[in-house]
This record gives sequence, structure tokens and C-alpha cells, in this order.
Amino acid sequence: MNHLISLRSGLAGLQWLFFLFTNTVVIPITVGAAFGLPQEKIQFLIQCSFVLTGLACVVQAGLGHQRAVMEGQSGLWWGVILSLSASAPSLGISLTELGGSLAVGIMISGVITVLISVCGLAAPLSKLFTPGVMAVFMFLLGCRLNTIFLEGMLGISAGSSSEASVIQPSIFLLAAAVAIFVAVLSVKARAAIGQYALLIGILGGWALFVLIFGGESATAGSGKLEAGWFPLGGPSDGLDTGVVAIAVIAGLVNTSNTFGALKGTDSIYEHEASGGQYRRSFTISGVLAVVSGLLGLVPYAPYVSSVGFLQQTRIRDRLPFVIGGLLFFGIGLIPAVSAVLTQLPLSIGSAVLLVTYLRLLGSSLQYFGQIRMDAANLYRTAAPLFVGIIVMGLPSSTFSSLPPLLRPLLGNGLLVGILLALLLDRVRFHSAR
Repeated sequence: MNHLISLRSGLAGLQWLFFLFTNTVVIPITVGAAFGLPQEKIQFLIQCSFVLTGLACVVQAGLGHQRAVMEGQSGLWWGVILSLSASAPSLGISLTELGGSLAVGIMISGVITVLISVCGLAAPLSKLFTPGVMAVFMFLLGCRLNTIFLEGMLGISAGSSSEASVIQPSIFLLAAAVAIFVAVLSVKARAAIGQYALLIGILGGWALFVLIFGGESATAGSGKLEAGWFPLGGPSDGLDTGVVAIAVIAGLVNTSNTFGALKGTDSIYEHEASGGQYRRSFTISGVLAVVSGLLGLVPYAPYVSSVGFLQQTRIRDRLPFVIGGLLFFGIGLIPAVSAVLTQLPLSIGSAVLLVTYLRLLGSSLQYFGQIRMDAANLYRTAAPLFVGIIVMGLPSSTFSSLPPLLRPLLGNGLLVGILLALLLDRVRFHSAR
């Protein structure tokens, strides 16, 4: 019996490893491409991402919220960083200055997150994220991230020049086929196979990409992680106060992931998360943010998508989750494996994640279902949704006439929409009968 339990835990741990991998590997690659980093530095980002993500999951499961909820690089932060890197030329700042400013802002936001935990402000803060705010947050986050993924499927890399930002039909056709395959496999296949749809899509699509378009040979690593602070740029490269401010604001808004993930798993664990769980989770996420700023990584947060993973697998035990985290940590320490993973085509990774994050619409609709949609609530939710989407579609040059301090904030549709939702949710007015 013990051998059977160990086998099941091991297989479930492999499942978690695949989930951690598919949700992590594309993030450092796209950030490195957006900042024009050489291959060696991108490999460093990947290794650090794997090591820190595996360690973060283990620490959260053992000392933090103590649930099988992935602690990974935040999608909100990812969207903000890629948006800022794309608008850096119109803001009149270099990519290294942007990287240094982001690093400072991220570390400040990490310290603030820890202070929120220490001062017991997590509970009052959670009251700000009502179903209306969370509905807008989930919808706009899906819009922003899936825009990035669709661009990747079209062969347009983040940070590429305007001349290179053209659709590559052959790459898109392959990426679209992979996305359709993953979606169909997730819906139609048996659970034992469907739960591996993302991994099958990445490996199969990667193999087809190499067969059709060829691939670059991976360079062998040095055998160990080489420490390097501020790979995207350091404080000595210059600081932009607007970027620092938007990073601090993004860090505060990023706390919504903690509330969404823990509240979403309350029904799975059959009890509400306690104040102590929230405090410990905030503390660990804040410390990880400080480390992320030093290493040039996207800051961390509990993944709301873990809710769907737990519902699908029906395995809520922490042991398989810890096994998956430790395996992921170990992979990050093997440079040869990380070097191979840097060759993952962005179009294939984007196709798989597009399918994954389409599910954010379901999360958004669930929150919308908790709202009594009278005239007041209709305006309260429609305004931030439409304003955020419209701002996302505007070219970054549109905001060049604004003061430099306001450009990064007002030019980011995701943050504009979330902040407007938080503001309007505090405005209480009732429609006439």
C-alpha cells in the first residue's frame, strides 16, 4: 500500500512539474527578448526562474498559505513589464534605464507587501477586491496577456523593431494548429490524457517547428548558475520616477492574485483561509519580489489558474505539489537543460498559453455572476472594462504629450482599468426605481 501511495504521489508530482514548466518557461524568454538580452543572459533568467519558482512553491506549501497553489511569476506584472518595454522609446528612456527603474520599484513594492503582512492590513485590503473589481481584473488580465500570446503566434516578438513586427503566415499556421490541438485535447480526451494537453502541445509543436523551420543548437552551460545582479539594468543606469511609481502601484494591485487564489481554493479545502495564512503568504511573496528585483525576474504571486488545475486533477494534497516544486528546482540547477529550453519557439509557447489563459474569461464571468447588474453596477463595471481595453489598443506614441511621470501609468490599459474599477467600486449610488 505504501508503494502504491508513493507511486501516485510521484506521478502527481510529475503533473505539477509539467504545470510549473508550462506556466514559467515562456516568461523569462519573452522578457529577455523584450530587453534585447543575449542568449547567455536569457539562459540565466530561465535558470533563476526555475530555481526560484520551485523553491517558492515548496516554501509556500510548508510555511506560507500551506495549500497546493502555485507561486509563480505574476501575469499582471508580466504584462506591465512587457508594456513598458514596448513603450520605452516613446517615453524617452533606454531599456537599461527602464530595467533599473523597474528593479527599484519592484523591490520597494516587495517591502510594502511585507509591511502589509506585518501590520495586519491583508484583511482590510481584501475588502477592496469585491466581485466587481475581480471581474474587471480577470477580464482585462486575459485581454492583455492573450494579446501578447497572439502576437507571439503571429511571429511578432516582444521588443522587436517596427520593421520586424510583421505577420509570419507560416509560423502562425503552425501555432494556430497547435492551439487548436491543445484545446480539443483538453476538452475531448480522457482526463488521464487531457491533463497533459499543455505538455503534449509544447513538445509536439516544438518538434514540428524544428522539422519545418529548423532550430538553433543549444549551447552547453558552464555547469553552475553564474550570479549576476540586475541583468535588465541597475539603479546606476538611471532612474525614471514614473516607472518606479507604476511599479509600486503594480505591486499593490498584484496582491489581488493572493486573494483570488486563496478564496478560489476555499471550497476545495472546505474551509476559508485564515488571517495567518494570508499574512504568511504576503510575507513570502514580498520577500520573493525583492529577490526578483535583484535578479531581473518578473515578481511572484499565487496563481489563480491553480484553482482549475486542482479541480481537474482532484488532488489537493501538498506532498505531490512539493515533489513537483523540488523537481523544478533541480532542473533549474542543470544549465544544460536550461540551455535547451532557451530554444523553445516563442510562437509555440504562446499558442499553448493562449489556450490556458482563455480560461480567465470563465473566472471573470463567475465574478460577474455574483453582481446584481442594476444600472449603477453596470456603469461601475462597464467603464473600467471599456476604458482599459481602449487604452490597450492605443499606440504608445499617443501618450507622448503627457508628463513623463504619468505616461507609464496612463498608458497601461491594464492598470488604468483596475485602478478605475477600484475607484468606482468605492462610489456608492443607486439607480432610481
